[in-house]
Amino acid sequence: MRRGEDGVAGLSLVVFLLLPLGVAEWVVGELAIYFSYALFAASLAFVWGQGGLLCLGQAVFFGMGAYAMSLITLGMVPGLEGVVSTWVGVAAAVAVPALFANLLGRFLFFSRGIQGAFFGIVTLAVAFIIERLAINWDYIGGLNGLMNVPPVNLGLNGDGAEVWEALPLYYLNLGVLAAGYLVLGGLVRSRWGVALRAIQGHELRAQSLGYDVARYKVAALTVGAAVAGLAGALFVSQFGFASPSLIGFGLSAEVLIWVAVGGRGALIAACLGAILVRGLEAGLSSALGDWWLLVLGLMFIAVVMFLPRGVVGELVARLDRPRGTGRA
Repeated sequence: MRRGEDGVAGLSLVVFLLLPLGVAEWVVGELAIYFSYALFAASLAFVWGQGGLLCLGQAVFFGMGAYAMSLITLGMVPGLEGVVSTWVGVAAAVAVPALFANLLGRFLFFSRGIQGAFFGIVTLAVAFIIERLAINWDYIGGLNGLMNVPPVNLGLNGDGAEVWEALPLYYLNLGVLAAGYLVLGGLVRSRWGVALRAIQGHELRAQSLGYDVARYKVAALTVGAAVAGLAGALFVSQFGFASPSLIGFGLSAEVLIWVAVGGRGALIAACLGAILVRGLEAGLSSALGDWWLLVLGLMFIAVVMFLPRGVVGELVARLDRPRGTGRA
């Protein structure tokens, strides 16, 4: 039973559906971008919170999705210059990082059997390597990145209506976030998801019971990468700019903070954590100037020390606790 998570998710959806009625247009536009960050955070919460894989290079998949979407919609793919479809771009944004993650996972888990913190170290190194490659690759713009990325176009090949106004983009991104959440949530609650959490809890015991641990890990990493790539496609279609910073460790560290503050044990906690922290960053930077990073860092330390489940995760855990029981 996940009454708490379902309740928080349902209430959040209702709030976000009605929110544009009472806020300024620029807030609606900002929240539309935050929804892509929330989907990105959900991808890490799935990999880390459910699969036990602390990926320190999750932004690699986000950035790959952003670049794949950009290259397709800008008509820069050799031999496919005439294909500028948003739909093809989204498919590429999901497939490219998923394929890369699958190959990386097969190398790490099948051949090397990497576990625990060593996986995080390897993904951190991968993030640095991919970022340096992007900076020095002139085809994708090098350090300057790719600019003037077209907005979402509903036509089959870029010949339909464009979605660029704040309100339509808001509801489009919210719909994609809700769909991604439902897909990940369905996997979490399936028999496959239960087995994945069993592997996270005690890998050796799960292996002794006949579960193919490496295959489960590869699948979890692949799914997380696909969702992160979709989030990258949403982001770049609204932001209009793809740069190497979308791939490097900086963004990977940010999403790690979002998930830790929100809570990695529940997908909705990670989503709301991303929106909460991004909102705090915007507010603190305007109010405190250069001191906002210090305040945000102290808040992060306080959450990790006193709310290990995360801010939203603690609320979900309290709602899930059976009535009449004390604190576990």
